[in-house]
Amino acid sequence: MKNIDLHNANDTFLAQWLEGKLSDDELKGLVSEADYKSFIKIRKGLETFDDLEGSTEASFAKIQEQIANKNGKVRNLNSKVWLIGIAASVVLFFGLFSILGNDIVTIETHFGEQKTIALLDGSEVIINSKSTLTYDEDNWENNRTLNLKGEAYFKVKKGSTFTVETDNGNVQVLGTQFNVNSVSDLLEVVCFEGKVSVQTKNENYILLPTNTVRRINGDDIEKWDISIVNPSWINGESSFKSVPLKYVISALESQYNIEINSDAIDNSIIYTGSFTHENLNTALKTVFKSLQIQYFEKEKGNIYLSIR
Repeated sequence: MKNIDLHNANDTFLAQWLEGKLSDDELKGLVSEADYKSFIKIRKGLETFDDLEGSTEASFAKIQEQIANKNGKVRNLNSKVWLIGIAASVVLFFGLFSILGNDIVTIETHFGEQKTIALLDGSEVIINSKSTLTYDEDNWENNRTLNLKGEAYFKVKKGSTFTVETDNGNVQVLGTQFNVNSVSDLLEVVCFEGKVSVQTKNENYILLPTNTVRRINGDDIEKWDISIVNPSWINGESSFKSVPLKYVISALESQYNIEINSDAIDNSIIYTGSFTHENLNTALKTVFKSLQIQYFEKEKGNIYLSIR
């Protein structure tokens, strides 16, 4: 069997690819996924260098022309060119450092927006409104870890441990479907398939399909079972079970890009129910009329609550 020096082979492939003798698809078939990503970054860096070179040469020529027109001769600008080259090199260095050294991916959703993303291992994440998900793309193969602020539904491919970190605790799985909601001082995790480990500062809970755990404001963990097959919010409706009203208000604000002033009511009263994502007025009626709370829009986008 012939031994191949993979390092030298990769160097050859890179040179052929940069010269246009290999297409992107051909290169993918010859090198590992990690090497291919590195080659893409190198090409970006070289493109940045070409842009800098081009802009520097054009600027230098323009300076020469202006001086010639003004004085009738061209002065020796070698020292100027040297300084410009140094400056371009410094810019290129930091540009390449940014391209090669930062693989943190951040996905954010806006008011009333959902996003579905595919991760590098084929796992899928549906992110609810006003949420942020971050992860290290470059180290994903060895460390399937994400950070979540807000709510997301995960469909995880089997493989190494998959961890969702939040400010209120961590969730770990090997391959499963689950929902995580971490906002303010609330953490709620629902397991729809497989097995989920929920870790807080002092406790660890194992969830099986239909199991739900929730902690609010540092109180004792609540546990119950659900009968649905996926979270209702991905189908256009936010649902709540025995939660303080302030969390429902926060969800309404995130969904509809509004501000709700609740100073005149007790926002710690418990609410069970749901609201639609399709119509603001219907959503407000559904939540507040059932609690005998009045609401009115004082300024556009500003809702005020009061007791009847």
